[in-house]
Parts: sequence; C-alpha cells; structure tokens
Amino acid sequence: MDYKKIIKSRSIRVKIMQMLSFLPDSYVVKLQYYIKTGRKLNLDNPMRYTEKLQWYKLYYRDGLMAKCVDKYTVRDYVKSKGLEQILTPIEGVFESVDEICFDTLPERFVIKDTLGGGGNSVIVVKDKNTIEWNKIKESISKWLYNGKTKHPGREWVYDGRKSKIMIEQYIDSNPNEGGLIDYKFFFFNGELACVYGIADRVLGKEAGFAIFDSEFNILPYSRMDEKPLTRNLKKPDNYDEMVLVAKKLAEDFPHARIDLYDQEGIIRFGEITFFDGSGYMTFEPDEFDFILGEKFKLPKRNH
Repeated sequence: MDYKKIIKSRSIRVKIMQMLSFLPDSYVVKLQYYIKTGRKLNLDNPMRYTEKLQWYKLYYRDGLMAKCVDKYTVRDYVKSKGLEQILTPIEGVFESVDEICFDTLPERFVIKDTLGGGGNSVIVVKDKNTIEWNKIKESISKWLYNGKTKHPGREWVYDGRKSKIMIEQYIDSNPNEGGLIDYKFFFFNGELACVYGIADRVLGKEAGFAIFDSEFNILPYSRMDEKPLTRNLKKPDNYDEMVLVAKKLAEDFPHARIDLYDQEGIIRFGEITFFDGSGYMTFEPDEFDFILGEKFKLPKRNH
C-alpha cells in the first residue's frame, strides 16, 4: 500500500498519527510496519533489520540516545569525544521565530529544527536578500514540535521534548560534483556494516542514493523509497579518518547511524540517528534486510 499517494500531505499524515497518541506503541508500530512494508511484524523473533529497529524502539532505552538526536544537545556529546573541530559553527538557537534577528544573520545560513529529520525541516538560505523572511517564519512555526504528543513513528527519543530553531553557518559545495555529499555510517556494536552515499540532493524532495560496504565498494542493493545514484561517487581521500570519527561517535550504542560530510577534505558532523527511516523502508533485493539484521545483535531489553 502506497499510503503517501492516498494521503499526499506529510503534515496531514503526521497530524493523523498524533491524534492516535492514545494507542499503545506496540500496536501502532505493528500497524505502521504492515501498512508501509506489507509484512507482519515479528517482535518475538525478529530477523530483519527493519524488524529489529522496531524492537529497538520499543524495548531499549538509554537517555544518552535522547540527547544525541537533538541537533543542538548532540554538540556536547561530540565535544565530549574530542571532536569539536567537526562541528559546523552556529549563529544561535532559538525558542521561537520571534527571537531571531534577521538583520544580524549572515548572507548565507541554514535553518534547522533541532528535533527534525528526513530533510523535512531544513531551510537553506544562499542569499538572504532574495528571500521573503515572513514566509520563512511561517514555515518554521509549522515545524516546531511541542512534545505533547507521541512521535509519529513512536520513536521514544522525541517524546516529551520541545524542539528549537538552530541556525548553522552555510557549508559551501559544488553542485557539479554532487553538492554537499552525505555519508551515513551504520554501526552495530562498534563495527561498521555499511555506508549510505547520498548526492545531488534536492532538499525535501529527492537525492541520489547508493549503498556501499565498509571499504566503500558499491553494493548491489537499494532502497525502494530512494532514487538510485546516477553519478560515480568516489571514495573520499580522508575516508579512513571519517570511519574513525564515526566509530568514536557510535561506540556507546548497540546501533547508530552517524552522518558526516566531507567538505574539500574537512570532515563535518551531520547528525546521529538510531532508527533509520523509522524502520519502515524496504530494500531491493529484499535479502539486504536480512543481511543487516544478522549484523544487529539486539541488546538486553531494559524497557
């Protein structure tokens, strides 16, 4: 079932899920998994990566995970690992749009919801003299999560929290070379399993997507919800350093996805995610779901 064609507006889909906050997490997770993958969720003996992600949501809690999904508070975690140099400088963090002084902002900047994800609450401003600030303020106001309802995907790390507005410095990139290329490192118990390479991004719409092994050799797998990468994405010259940085950031968790950028040889931090795609993606061929699932050794249940 392609539910996105039935309910095309993402904001409406989110509101529907928020209205169902009274339902138990396990019920909603099973329902969503069936709707989005067409399969019955096995929580008693999960074998697939996507099944284990649902188990991870429901039965494992670590307060450090909640700190690390917030794009502002995660900065303290990155600093604690001795990696402050990979953080993109910020212009400020704000409780509401009315706190932002537009006149003092630089010519180029990036606005993010500190609890946003999937590129759905990011605005890239390349020239502030060409934008309509009032329209941007209106868009930002619609992002902000008040923490009073359950996360639509029942990701507990967001529950009971209020998002803020963070403004980062703009990172320059060359669109002819794929733009700002996103490298997403998947770690299981400290071991790198695979890397997503994402280029040619049109923010909030699409991007070129490919899956690589730990040595950055392209794999014959893809995600059904992503557009295949058409360009030849070469292994970064500083790839080994990127792996070491990602490994250090992932070492405290049973499973984490560490997102990094490579800006002309300079490593930049993106974010840390624990529930990639909320665990509702499908792979082609399907066997990759089991391959990743085999690598994901579930921790002891603590919730």
